[in-house]
Amino acid sequence: MPFEVRFWGVRGSIPSPGPQTKRYGGNTPCVEVRCGDELLIFDLGSGARALGDSLLMGPPGPVRGNIFISHYHYDHLQGLPFFAPIFIPTSELTLNGPSRNGRTTRELLGGQMVQPYFPVTAEGAFRAKLTYRDLSPGGTLQLGPAQVRWLELNHPGGNLGYRVECGGRSVVYATDVEHGSDLDSGLFDFARGADLLIYDSMYTEDEYHGRCGPARTGWGHSTWQAAVAAADAAQVKTLVLFHHDPSRDDAAMDKLLRQVRRRRPEAIAAKESMVIKL
Repeated sequence: MPFEVRFWGVRGSIPSPGPQTKRYGGNTPCVEVRCGDELLIFDLGSGARALGDSLLMGPPGPVRGNIFISHYHYDHLQGLPFFAPIFIPTSELTLNGPSRNGRTTRELLGGQMVQPYFPVTAEGAFRAKLTYRDLSPGGTLQLGPAQVRWLELNHPGGNLGYRVECGGRSVVYATDVEHGSDLDSGLFDFARGADLLIYDSMYTEDEYHGRCGPARTGWGHSTWQAAVAAADAAQVKTLVLFHHDPSRDDAAMDKLLRQVRRRRPEAIAAKESMVIKL
């Protein structure tokens, strides 16, 4: 059964397009997972625009799929108003996400599309057949051959990590997580034995601790060293570095990956358009 992961946005915090980031890409998080005929989308950062266009140019027929939101910070949602299938009446999409501060997934997603910040509302503009699903802590969904589970991670305001199981293989999506909390051991158990661990590796230890520039402690992100430690603790097969710092150009990403591979030779740094088949 086909099981593959395609990256449409790999950058964190803010898009960083330009000649210095063209090899790894400058769009913010959006990851497409295909499990058999099931379409699963993780986050709707600016990479979601190109994904949406691709879906409409694909095989004839309506776009059907499940979208999973890790959290509601803007770099993970800014592609939503430009995701073309959501404006097509034949599309059938389920938007899954955590409720926060007494607000539902529908309320939280719609809240970013209001004047004076955006010219039209989600309710007024979206034409697809939409279902909104609030995800309760520690739940599980069966979507065709794919089983999806989720876990609360350490990030300001909350954040969900996801695990997809399909045909005996597994991928874990754990972006926007800060190491060093009581939640670490739960994440290691959650990711145990995964074929692919997509993990926040935004900083180096020097950056994180403020040995060069301001300290990033408490900002909700991890280091490549912590990503390696998480992959080791969870005994995953392949580590994928993700949520790259917007200021880290291609040359700096190459250097960072070389450092990681001294400890995890199989490690990959996510790039836009990269496809990993499991």
